[in-house]
Amino acid sequence: MNRFFCKSLCVGGLILLFACEKKTTEKSLNIIILLADDLGYGDVGCYGSPAIETPNIDMLAKEGMKFTRFYAGSAVCSPSRASILTGKFPLRMNLRSALLSENNTHLSTKAVIIPEILRTKGYYTALIGKWHLGGLTNSNIDNREKGQIAELPGPLQHGFNHYLATIEGEPPRRKLILNKTMYAESGKYLISDDRRIPPNNKQWDEIKVDEAIAVIDKSTQMKRSFFIDLCFDAPHTPYEAAPEPHYSKYKQMGIEGDQLYFRSRVSHLDAMIGKVYAALNERNLLETTLIILTSDNGSISEGSSGPFKGAKTDLHEGGLRVPFIVVWKGHISAGVTNASIGHHVDILPTICEISKTDTSGLSLDGISLLKSFQNNFVRRKEVLLFQMDKYSDYQGHGVRPFPQTTLVAMKDNWKLSADSMTKKELFNLNSDFQEDFNLLGKHPEIENELYKEIVKFWNAPRLNNLDY
Repeated sequence: MNRFFCKSLCVGGLILLFACEKKTTEKSLNIIILLADDLGYGDVGCYGSPAIETPNIDMLAKEGMKFTRFYAGSAVCSPSRASILTGKFPLRMNLRSALLSENNTHLSTKAVIIPEILRTKGYYTALIGKWHLGGLTNSNIDNREKGQIAELPGPLQHGFNHYLATIEGEPPRRKLILNKTMYAESGKYLISDDRRIPPNNKQWDEIKVDEAIAVIDKSTQMKRSFFIDLCFDAPHTPYEAAPEPHYSKYKQMGIEGDQLYFRSRVSHLDAMIGKVYAALNERNLLETTLIILTSDNGSISEGSSGPFKGAKTDLHEGGLRVPFIVVWKGHISAGVTNASIGHHVDILPTICEISKTDTSGLSLDGISLLKSFQNNFVRRKEVLLFQMDKYSDYQGHGVRPFPQTTLVAMKDNWKLSADSMTKKELFNLNSDFQEDFNLLGKHPEIENELYKEIVKFWNAPRLNNLDY
């Protein structure tokens, strides 16, 4: 058992969850995370995109605070999602690549995640959309529907009150991607709270937004604060035409092929984000809701990393640096740009400080960003650490930058990269944010300090990602 919860017990398929959950009518700050999938630093207007119109995301930046040096937990999907939810670097959970349903790796329930913590404060918690941390395959759902214990935990077993997702694994995901129908047809494979539910013919990201608004209304009726992890699939492949007017807008500009599909998909994502914001505004919830927008990793092949080298599946800045915008009307100043260093691991400790939750026993890697939210530039003392196993296929635009590395230690403006345990690159990001001038061997004290951090990081104990 962890310090927050009496963890779940599965008996005859019934889940006796969280006997320690606090029931209260006292309202706290609502929290919603808007997590895009593969949205690059340069894919958004307010981050410099000249190609894609994102008026709603740009509006969030005008209404709140935009961070210009914010990092994903990894350059691929699953590790970053775990990083957000746990406040720890993904290697601590032994999550080193995107999870594949066929090898049974997953996020262990020994990891304490945001919904578990917030349920002790009376929150109603919901995961909507892409989970990608295990436990949602056909086999897992079949077992739960039969009243049996599934071999891997999903969102409910990790502490969410509610979830809406699709079957993750085969079938149908690979087929939907190959047929370029993931957005149009994922609604045929919906699951909610470990049960299959009737199909919905809407676009998948539209279904998610409808569900998020329903959760907001349900929480309000229950007089409970909500935490919603709203995980979009956009603009992840397949490159699939988005609904009108987004497709025609770019086609009329002469854009063709996958670039046309990509731009229209980002614009559709932007419209969905605008719909969530409008729903909060209509319900007078903007002053009592913290909105967090970010992406799970850097850009994909049709996207843009902005001025940075690299993209998804690469540990250069373009694979790791992502948009991060926070809005909390009346509490975070509008239209502010903040150059403080932030990371996905900071989301949990920030939420905990806001909710006045003690984190002293959690051994977090992140720090609270609340001081940064108060218009402060905060110079980070802590070292940021990254690990990602090698991918043979580069998912960014063009040719993969050389060298390909697997480990990074970053402190302030200094970044050391290694391939396994062999040092490869040292950059001063203050003077060389494009990582053009390798300073390896020229600053031995800094190099040795960061290398010691890499060694310590790699050798530290990890959770077993095959344990339930």
